[in-house]
Amino acid sequence: MSKMSPNHKLLVKNAKQVVLICSNGEKYLTKADMQSVSVVENGSVVIGSDGRIKAVGPAETIGAQFSEASFDKVIDATGMCVLPGLVDAHTHPVWSGDRVHEFSMKLAGASYMDVHRAGGGIHFTVEHTRAAAASELLAALCGRLLRMQRAGTTLVECKSGYGLELHTELKMLQVIEEARRTLPINISSTYCGAHAVPRGKTVAEATRDVLQVQLPRLQAEMSSGRLSVDNIDVFCERGVFDLDSTRSILQAGKLMGLNINFHGDELHPMNAAQLGAELGALAISHLEEVTDEGIAAMARAKTAAVLLPTTAYILRLPQPRARAMLDAGVVVALGSDFNPNAYCCSMPLVMHLACVNMRMSMSEALAAATINAAYALGRSHTHGSVEVNKQGDLLLLQAPRWEHLIYQLGGHQEIIRYVVIGGNVVYDNDKTLDL
Repeated sequence: MSKMSPNHKLLVKNAKQVVLICSNGEKYLTKADMQSVSVVENGSVVIGSDGRIKAVGPAETIGAQFSEASFDKVIDATGMCVLPGLVDAHTHPVWSGDRVHEFSMKLAGASYMDVHRAGGGIHFTVEHTRAAAASELLAALCGRLLRMQRAGTTLVECKSGYGLELHTELKMLQVIEEARRTLPINISSTYCGAHAVPRGKTVAEATRDVLQVQLPRLQAEMSSGRLSVDNIDVFCERGVFDLDSTRSILQAGKLMGLNINFHGDELHPMNAAQLGAELGALAISHLEEVTDEGIAAMARAKTAAVLLPTTAYILRLPQPRARAMLDAGVVVALGSDFNPNAYCCSMPLVMHLACVNMRMSMSEALAAATINAAYALGRSHTHGSVEVNKQGDLLLLQAPRWEHLIYQLGGHQEIIRYVVIGGNVVYDNDKTLDL
């Protein structure tokens, strides 16, 4: 027998298209490289018993190379398209108490800050999340992550931030940790204790609580191995955390080994982009009000811009200036911003909105929802493209071209045939209909 004969987990063969995204180990794509993602026509993919990609290429070549190999599962993908699993770079999925009642207020013209001042928004969710048992929060989180997975997401960033005090923030992070340990979906965990200033506290008091109470306890939980947290986030905004508070919290998180990945320049130009670039932030989210100087600073620092077209759409805000960022060479990523204010679990829908409302091309949107979103989470060495040695996370579409995933507005439920994580089929949708 040949040396290619060991047992492998999965063979996906004869796909009409295999969308690699990258083929040279790029950690992110910018400018012209985002205009044409790498595609193999009539291709196959092999995932090994360790859940990593062992080979990808023309079906004929792979067939010959692995003719002696055995596989736990073989999927004949004739007529289908294979893509890397999608990456959602920004979500708030742990909470209790939906805000469906606020949607009508917003439709009637109330602004985000109007709702916030009326005791709604984050404060409403904080109240309900503080009161909820961890088991209730975990059940809700698992249901939401399952919905994301069915829409093709295989790596998702999950934030805390609806506690605003030590006990509830830890409860949320423990719930995220439990989901990470028990569900197949890959999770990047973010501490966002500075998501809002708690009622009755000043910005200075809230900042001191984060720095002197919450972060030291978080460090102890991480050191003991009880929690694994990847990123630190602050809502840097007028009336929330100002630039100085944001700087001190982000720097403290960085000293703990957390990646800086925060909310900036959403409702007012705060120079958050420049601050992030200066601190070596991995990513900044929102950026609806970013300045030209901020864009230039992010491009130089290779700080990813996580754009959230759902938020601008729902709040009727100006769209983030994706084209200006792309032209400047910023690493542009996408996220759903799933939360009670923007209830969207679907990265295909996010990509569609990015194309229509932010004027991105389909290949730019796909790169932004795969390799660049993985980069924004510090995971582009393992996720975000179909390349050898990366984790075997795949999306199989019952469609002749990959663009159908974005083109069909809300149609992704009908064309996603399989979702694969680490070489295991985690979603098998036999309800797909031919186009």
